[in-house]
Amino acid sequence: MHEKIWLKNYPANIPHEVKFDTYPNLISYMDDIIRKYGDSVAFISMDKKLTYNQLDRMADSFAGFLVERGLKPGDRIALMMPNILQYPIALFGALRAGLVVVNTNPLYTPREMKLQFQDAGASAIVIAENFASNLEQIIAETDIKHVVLCNIGEMLGGIKGALVNFVVRKVKKMIPPFHLPDAIQFKQALAIGQGRKAIRHQSAFNDTIILQYTGGTTGIAKGAMLTNQNLLANLEQVKAIFLSQLKEKQEVGLCPLPLYHIFAFTVNCLVLTSLGCPSVLILNPRDIPSVVKDWKKYNPSIFPAVNTLFNALLNNNEFRNLNFEKLKIPIAGGMALQMAVAEKWKKVTGVRIIEGYGLTETSPVASVNPLDGNDRLGTIGYPVPSTDMRIVDDNMAEVAIGEKGEIQIKGPQVMKGYYKKAEETHKVLNDGWFSTGDIGQMDYDGYFKIVDRKKDMILVSGFNVFPNEIEDVATMYEKVLEAAAVGFPDEKSGEHVKLFVVKSDDSLTKEELMEHLKANLTNYKRPKEIEFRDELPKSNVGKILRRKLRE
Repeated sequence: MHEKIWLKNYPANIPHEVKFDTYPNLISYMDDIIRKYGDSVAFISMDKKLTYNQLDRMADSFAGFLVERGLKPGDRIALMMPNILQYPIALFGALRAGLVVVNTNPLYTPREMKLQFQDAGASAIVIAENFASNLEQIIAETDIKHVVLCNIGEMLGGIKGALVNFVVRKVKKMIPPFHLPDAIQFKQALAIGQGRKAIRHQSAFNDTIILQYTGGTTGIAKGAMLTNQNLLANLEQVKAIFLSQLKEKQEVGLCPLPLYHIFAFTVNCLVLTSLGCPSVLILNPRDIPSVVKDWKKYNPSIFPAVNTLFNALLNNNEFRNLNFEKLKIPIAGGMALQMAVAEKWKKVTGVRIIEGYGLTETSPVASVNPLDGNDRLGTIGYPVPSTDMRIVDDNMAEVAIGEKGEIQIKGPQVMKGYYKKAEETHKVLNDGWFSTGDIGQMDYDGYFKIVDRKKDMILVSGFNVFPNEIEDVATMYEKVLEAAAVGFPDEKSGEHVKLFVVKSDDSLTKEELMEHLKANLTNYKRPKEIEFRDELPKSNVGKILRRKLRE
């Protein structure tokens, strides 16, 4: 096995190992943090501020409500809502009651909801009323007995809350009719639980506390079992890196990614909270003007996002004229950061995007570029503290430095396994090493680089073609806003490349784009077809869904 080459170049202020077993479980850790910061602001939504003390009291009330309803430690509760204040309250309340949280994408279809709830065995759900009609269609086919409804305005209070709900319900008509007669409102649930004795279920260090579903973009979704150890470890790993730049109680995080997604869950719900810093919750990250408005108002120092959101902001005139003096850590994850986007972001803001890497199965952060100015564009940096990474061939043997192969990860943040899927777990988890399905390579000084997803690799006449490279080249052209490369069957070459493009300039033609590609790509990598689209299909966090294009 290669020695941990990266440790020779690790920034001096970053520990090689982190201690993450001081507390028996995540909720004990977070209880101390919440009490420590008291009247400081923890979360902000539509300008409504929730302090740590308020979060503490409301989480206690919600835990009391769950116990009053007969829910027991180990029962599963689905959380299905966008970025609203009810999410962190329900999260910490459920964990205090000993429940296992099932994070659920609100954009799921009824079929996808049913499959996830059946697989998880969820018996309760907190759901935004916007999606309640979908739940109504499938609830009878699940074990869900307790439904708590949220609405966007209820935590805002007063005239503002009533006005927001009126616009959502009557003007924009965003709430399809539904009939869930036994459901109760979130505030009613808090009232039922208020005043009950504080509940602190002490789950074991290796108990599963979060079921985080993954794989929905590439196949049947699987529930990654994330334990107290996994989440405490990743919290400390990320915190150890961020502390070189961030100051306790002095930062603001802008949170456009949904908290039910593991990236924002760890960075905003856990790491920033542990520093006593507020997160500004963005209700809809696709509403770029609203993101820009909150950026202007709160002047964030940390901004976790995906490549497509960075790109969208850069194409907004008002954003380009903002003040970026407080911005310290714009961090990219969830999908590959494109060179053209990274370079333009540095030019506009004066701050480098720090690219990291992780998966749901690694809670999620596995590696990140250094924050000391030695970051390397186009790489995913070094493994985080207490983590090992390696590159292996199809026989699970390590390849030589600089050669391509599958990335494997070993560390305390690696999941326990997939819920009720021993065979699937065995395919990816052996001797503590998690096989990521990503093709990468390690440089001689320990930097890792993603080449592409193993499943997205295109085989043209025996040559491996990686979509990320083609997309990178395409988006270098100034008239291209977004691009996605997909492989299609071909009688002569096995597969051929088709490129889907969203223009940033209507004058762009296929011929001129092909000339650009010819100048930068060898023949077998060049697309045989180019198709212009008004938009590309994306996941809830903005990841381009090549599978949808392939279909």
